Amino acid sequence: MDVKKLIDNDFRGVALAIKNDKIICEHQSGYADLPNKVSNTLDTKFASASAGKAFVAVGILQLIERKELNFSDTLGALFDIDLHNIDPDVTVEQLLTHTSGVPDYFDESIMEEYEELWEDFPNYKIRRNADLLPLFIDKDMMYPRGAKFQYNNTGYVLLALIIEKVTGIEFDKYLQTNVFDVCGMKSTGYYELDRLPAKCANNYIYCEDTDNYRTNIFSVDAKGTGAGGAYITATDIVNFWKGIISYQLLSKELTLKMLSKQSGDGQDSEEGYYGYGFWIIDNDEADDIAYFQGCDPGVSFISEYNPKSNLISVIVSNYGDDVWKEMGKIRKATS
Repeated sequence: MDVKKLIDNDFRGVALAIKNDKIICEHQSGYADLPNKVSNTLDTKFASASAGKAFVAVGILQLIERKELNFSDTLGALFDIDLHNIDPDVTVEQLLTHTSGVPDYFDESIMEEYEELWEDFPNYKIRRNADLLPLFIDKDMMYPRGAKFQYNNTGYVLLALIIEKVTGIEFDKYLQTNVFDVCGMKSTGYYELDRLPAKCANNYIYCEDTDNYRTNIFSVDAKGTGAGGAYITATDIVNFWKGIISYQLLSKELTLKMLSKQSGDGQDSEEGYYGYGFWIIDNDEADDIAYFQGCDPGVSFISEYNPKSNLISVIVSNYGDDVWKEMGKIRKATS
């Protein structure tokens, strides 16, 4: 099978797969700017939704490795704010593994679309992690801390706030210096929707009533937070993986722990297990596949690393196209 021809012709976005440092699949299609017919390329900066949780997890683990933070540190000890009904004994590790039970400002088991959040609260107000506090601080715990795994966006907002508390700088500036710069991710960052730099793709939502597209500027946070929202390029994500697996970001011990099963019950073959910031797929003992992903209105992203085949793959769409189907084809063709 010709891996270079795997991606559907109607897929809009970028796909990049590298095996043993050789490009085996490269696909660029669709428009970054639809009205002006500006094409997507490998240099296009794409929104990546929840994929940014992986960056936050790395940042937290770096602080743990430097002994500036511990897995067992609690919200009550770290913050001097009124947590209301949030359990102050929730730990950093429980936040990392989605087992904290803290109230999720976007509970994906209840809400279908992220843009539902902004019906009563304007999205342009969300430019820092603390701006999300009103959306969850008065809610009750979802379940007792540590009781189970349930994907949780608030948990990673709190982790980003912990980075800011411990370091004294904004989380995205910390990540820029300690993650992006280290890996040579020159085009990755957290950008405000009304101040986007050059080469950023608009994200498009199809509207059946008009048989046309609108952008997602009223559907997502004005600037990314710990829950997600970083802009990336496919090449930068490859560099991120290279930084991880060469232990430039973390020690070998902590890297392997990050990319191994820490929570989840395994009932779903792909979303059954979670490490720290990464999903884990069973792929023979000691050869599990790690991936991270994101989905927002008009945004879809997935990237994975298969240690058995030494394959790094990235697929992103600014039209919300099915990146998971395309990734499945690459995974099958290269297994």
